[in-house]
Amino acid sequence: MYADRQAVRRILTESGDTWAVVGLSTNTDRAAYGVAAVLQRFGKRVVPVHPKAETVHGEKGYASLADVPFPVDVVDVFVNSALAGGVADEAVAVGAKAVWFQLGVVDEAARERTRAAGLDMVMDRCPAIEIPRLAS
Repeated sequence: MYADRQAVRRILTESGDTWAVVGLSTNTDRAAYGVAAVLQRFGKRVVPVHPKAETVHGEKGYASLADVPFPVDVVDVFVNSALAGGVADEAVAVGAKAVWFQLGVVDEAARERTRAAGLDMVMDRCPAIEIPRLAS
């Protein structure tokens, strides 16, 4: 189990409303695009982080987490598992409160480092699936 219900609930309700979505671009065929739209519908500010630094869903994009000029609360990671650990380390470095690895993204060592740094972390889950469940 990569996330307990309490961690999921804390991240979605208590960690803050500014979500950096790493891997989010204007490609409407990618899961990140649809998940970001769901997060916005639930009141989250979505900050695209992608090497192309594109504006997505009305929000200016940035090439890296370090380029975002304001605090982010949660870092939602849509990159493959081999790259995800580096993103988790960047999330710690920029002062995020939580890291969320999307479905299929797993890195146990990154999870341990991130949690040791005091951040909540969820792996192999999707907030677009979890956030509607909060009402139930």
